Amino acid sequence: MMIQPYAHTISKEAIAGLEVEEFTGRIIQIITEKDANKATDYLKQFKRVGFDTETRPSFKKGQLNKVSLIQVATEEACFLFRLNHIDMPSSLKEFLQCKETLKIGLSLKDDFNALHKRAEVTPANFLDLQSYVGKFGIEDASLQKIYAILFNKKISKGQRLTNWEADVLTQSQQKYAALDAWACLKIYNLLNPQGNDEIS
Repeated sequence: MMIQPYAHTISKEAIAGLEVEEFTGRIIQIITEKDANKATDYLKQFKRVGFDTETRPSFKKGQLNKVSLIQVATEEACFLFRLNHIDMPSSLKEFLQCKETLKIGLSLKDDFNALHKRAEVTPANFLDLQSYVGKFGIEDASLQKIYAILFNKKISKGQRLTNWEADVLTQSQQKYAALDAWACLKIYNLLNPQGNDEIS
């Protein structure tokens, strides 16, 4: 297979001048177990999805919060599973452990460590873009930089340290959360349109 050459790196200054990317698909918030069951049944139809998590930031030394949100994105929609409302439904746990759907994320070790604080989950069939993009000559490991190199657009990180356990997530929070998961899927689809990776 011929590897497409991409820029190895990109500067913060170059990113600052780029147009901001925006997620324009449907965003579906999951706040009941019934909703989670329906969402995971739907998501099982897909061969690959984007994945991310958000955790309420802690500004006190030694205080660690549990994962507040799991985002799972298809090309057209993103499901926001609000774990601070529904904890870890068995259907979502099953989806994270299923081997049929490839889940694409970034810095997954951190996500898995955080998930284990909420529930006993053994994630299966996940691909971490941080190591994957190296095959294509990309040395930068952050989502923002990888996305800028491939798509020439900027992912804003303005909402990262907001309260992910708020009763109601703002539109800005929802779009930020959806974009991160969707961007992971978009990156993978560009680098591997055949989607033939075998991940354990």
